[in-house]
Amino acid sequence: MKLNEGFLDSMKEAFARFKEHDPAAATDLIRRALSGESTHVEPPQAQRPERAKVDTTPFGRFHKTRTETDTAVEDRGHFSRKSYANAAGQRDYKLYVPSGYRGEPVPLIVMLHGCTQDADDFAAGTQMNTLADEHGCIVVYPIQPQGANPSKCWNWFKPADQARERGEPSLIAGITREVMASHSVDPKRVYVAGLSAGGAMAAILAQTYPELYAAAGVHSGLAAGSAHDLPSALAAMRGGQRPGHAKMTQPSRCPLIVFHGDADSTVHHANADAILRGFSVDTAASAAPASDIVSARKYTVRKLVSPEGTRAEFWTIHGAPHAWSGGSSRGSYTDPTGPDASAAMLRFFLAHPRQH
Repeated sequence: MKLNEGFLDSMKEAFARFKEHDPAAATDLIRRALSGESTHVEPPQAQRPERAKVDTTPFGRFHKTRTETDTAVEDRGHFSRKSYANAAGQRDYKLYVPSGYRGEPVPLIVMLHGCTQDADDFAAGTQMNTLADEHGCIVVYPIQPQGANPSKCWNWFKPADQARERGEPSLIAGITREVMASHSVDPKRVYVAGLSAGGAMAAILAQTYPELYAAAGVHSGLAAGSAHDLPSALAAMRGGQRPGHAKMTQPSRCPLIVFHGDADSTVHHANADAILRGFSVDTAASAAPASDIVSARKYTVRKLVSPEGTRAEFWTIHGAPHAWSGGSSRGSYTDPTGPDASAAMLRFFLAHPRQH
């Protein structure tokens, strides 16, 4: 847990150094954090919010009640570890097959964890396996090892890991295809979602594999092409962008649902706007509520559409930190008091099967 807490604390300290006009110190701090060296930053208490008792109003069939004493969903379905390799390398992954699976074509959700997390941690925090068991979905969690990144971040800021059929995008797409080949998956209902660095990688996959993923969920992440190295990654996380960035990013070709806390001090809320660059308010749908979720935190939902007709939802969680909204405190970087991001994402996904 020291690495988990220390990494994001180091990001905050680096931001402070930038504000003090000391970019050299900020760059050195992020370099040491990613290399696993100590940065001697005391962790803030707010990173692990205490679980609050929140009444959640059902919306459709996606209502989910969370308690700390829930039986582990892994006891109901089958959660196993597997491995995949291609020319870009090798990655392990955890695969959740729901207890009701009988070989009929089902949706597949690819879940990409954030820095310092792993598949078990991310599954516990998002409780996506619980929803998958209730609604008949397979979930796969690719695992980023420390050998690929000292803090287990997906390398969204490296050019070699931003292109189709190269680097980490090819590995994640390969895992997706392997699961589709080994199980009965509806090819029109394959989705990808992620948190933080995992959210940034989900945005890359949405751009580079629109024929594979029908929709994507980006929580507290960044737009594809936001950075090309560590210094530009740090600048992007602070809410800046390098010259010409707006020309590089085209609207996503697959539907998007984006969550971001407006009190996120790790990845600035402006990055959510960058992900949705090119989208505008969908006047035909703006009057319809996104859901009936009630949470302790206030939130705003905007329904958007691109010039090509691609749909999107933008959830701003007011006062929320860098954490999965509505998640369980059994996992790291969760905000149990927020609206249920997992349920909202699954609802959005299943409403948007691939059209071609």
